[in-house]
Amino acid sequence: MPTQQGSEDMSTSRRLPASYGLTQYRHLIRQRVVLLCILAALLVLMGMVSLCVGSSALGLQEVFAALFEQSTVSSVIIWKLRLPRIVMAFLAGWGLALGGTVSQAILQNPLASPFTLGVASGAGFGAVIGIVFSNGLSREIVAASAFGFALLTSLLIYGVARLKSTSSETLILAGVAIMFLFSSLTSFVQYTATIEEVHEMVFWFFGSLSKVGWPEISIACLMIIPPIPLVMARAWDLNLLMTGDESASALGVNVSTIRTGGIFLTALMTAGVICFTGVIGFIGLVAPHIARMLIGSDHRFLIPASGFVGAILVVGADTLSRTIWPPQVIPIGIMTSFLGVPFFFYLLMKKARKYC
Repeated sequence: MPTQQGSEDMSTSRRLPASYGLTQYRHLIRQRVVLLCILAALLVLMGMVSLCVGSSALGLQEVFAALFEQSTVSSVIIWKLRLPRIVMAFLAGWGLALGGTVSQAILQNPLASPFTLGVASGAGFGAVIGIVFSNGLSREIVAASAFGFALLTSLLIYGVARLKSTSSETLILAGVAIMFLFSSLTSFVQYTATIEEVHEMVFWFFGSLSKVGWPEISIACLMIIPPIPLVMARAWDLNLLMTGDESASALGVNVSTIRTGGIFLTALMTAGVICFTGVIGFIGLVAPHIARMLIGSDHRFLIPASGFVGAILVVGADTLSRTIWPPQVIPIGIMTSFLGVPFFFYLLMKKARKYC
């Protein structure tokens, strides 16, 4: 039987690990909050650099002055050309990265992304249909057609998800099948199109921010921003879903509702991006992995971190696309791969640990 002193020692030894664990947890939370602040500051800094550089270099004072003026040449450059690109790049980065994060969580697959679900292929087919019917002359028809087919794709995936006992593997296979279906249809339309139409289609698939204005940004905001708080509110459910369907259900998560809702929100955000910018690949797949390597797998922090990383990648890619080969503007879809792949490999080699 233990003595009184022995009992006190045992009691102390039981309390110390709990206190120590709580301290460590609070320290980890502070670290993650600080990292989010650093990512936000880096995004703001990159946005300011992007406003300054281009075919007409502007100083920081000129940029600030142009933001509050209406009639100068600098204000026209800022408000008509550069600021819409940066705002759309920010929205595109957030939308695609968040779509990838949600896809990987609800499908429990690190290779899942909005492109895996076939949404991008559906939007691509809609775009080539719009180009053919408008002879490549109406940007609005192309965007509307891309958006319509992106939503149609999401409804197909949503319908599959509503089937009884639908697993994540079934959804991924359904997405891949839909992707190949729309890719085949796109190839057929390209085969029968004129040279001018094919040129317009290829340019659209490269991705571009050059034709984005404030009206398009307003619509994109309505499709990308509202889903963000909805996804954040389900961060704990996404954490539990990553442990498996059975364990998540045992802990009270409605797996079917979370999965179908996540698919619809992912498709909505993806459609809000690519119907105006064309195909910007890679961000939805890689940004969540980069964020996970930096901040961990807790979706309370992973969701905003993925958004910041995605926005940093797209804003940085757009800045380089306008400055690396003047006066040419390299399509942003090419630049996102050039910028993101080396950084992804660097983090993979630097922090080679299990992260998903």
